[in-house]
Amino acid sequence: MNKTMTYKGYAARIDYDDEDALFVGHVAGIRDRIGFHAETVGGLRTAFHEAVEDYLATCATIGKEPQKAYSGKMMFRVSPELHRKAVIAAELEGKSLNQWAEDVLSRATA
Repeated sequence: MNKTMTYKGYAARIDYDDEDALFVGHVAGIRDRIGFHAETVGGLRTAFHEAVEDYLATCATIGKEPQKAYSGKMMFRVSPELHRKAVIAAELEGKSLNQWAEDVLSRATA
């Protein structure tokens, strides 16, 4: 079972450990490791909120800027053939490649 929770702009991946009968969560998308766990969904939500609040408080205490949302700029390499196909698909939909790619990524991550 893999699910997610969100709080204050942070997202966490949730797993269930049947052996220990625990829900286990890890905050995704930041370099710092933030984990939490609980036996119930309600307890897990509380633990997640506490983990995020603790992260923010710790950052403030040590003078570190908490990691925030991404800039929105992505750069990656694809084969020339895939690039060509993507440009054609975007053009056929009347969109720029950036608009088309954002739509495709949005649907894929929904």
